[in-house]
Amino acid sequence: MKETKNDCDLNVCFLCHNCLPEWVPAIAVHRKNFEFKKGEQIFKEGDAVNGMYFISKGTVKVHKRWDKEKDLIIRFGKPGDMLGHLGLGKDPIFPVTATALEPVVICYVDMAFFEASLKVNPGFTYKLMRFFADELQESEKRMRNLAHMSVKARIAQAFLSLMYKFGADKNGMIGLEITQQDISSYAGVSYETLFKVNQELKRLGIIEINGKAIAIKQEEQLIRIVKEDNQQ
Repeated sequence: MKETKNDCDLNVCFLCHNCLPEWVPAIAVHRKNFEFKKGEQIFKEGDAVNGMYFISKGTVKVHKRWDKEKDLIIRFGKPGDMLGHLGLGKDPIFPVTATALEPVVICYVDMAFFEASLKVNPGFTYKLMRFFADELQESEKRMRNLAHMSVKARIAQAFLSLMYKFGADKNGMIGLEITQQDISSYAGVSYETLFKVNQELKRLGIIEINGKAIAIKQEEQLIRIVKEDNQQ
């Protein structure tokens, strides 16, 4: 990690976009920008929460220790997203780890300024409340899926979620290069199970995988797998 000079995209950054225009100069004074290399941790599970992080460039995975040898990926972050909010409870400790999937630039503000931003900017506070509500709903869905969905449906849902989050081009190529190990961690299945299901999905022409590149060829078939599983 090293500090760098970087201008925020005011139309994308969750903090800058939702604060009053008059507050943006204060953000510029108090923020710090840091560069992280691929695979470098931005913060880790158990660290004390001293500030909030906003992604200016690159993609990040947010993950949690599942057992002694496995991680569960909670979500992925892209430019404009906020990181660290799961540590905003009465126990100011990060319950998750955030790791750069590629070179990343992070905008950081300390907790004192973050709390001041909440007090001064009611629009930002409201957006944050809605963000927390969405995150809670998504978390509940994820826990339900892990408990009740078949592994095939969880993998199908993982591909759909990646496409909805990062978009896809006209050929169905998802806008994120990701390892098979990370996909298995996101779907909550073993690598061996993911490999078997992927072979079936590729044989049926539903997906294509070339290294870290994924193409969704039949989105409707992935949706059908998830829906049929939910109806059982």
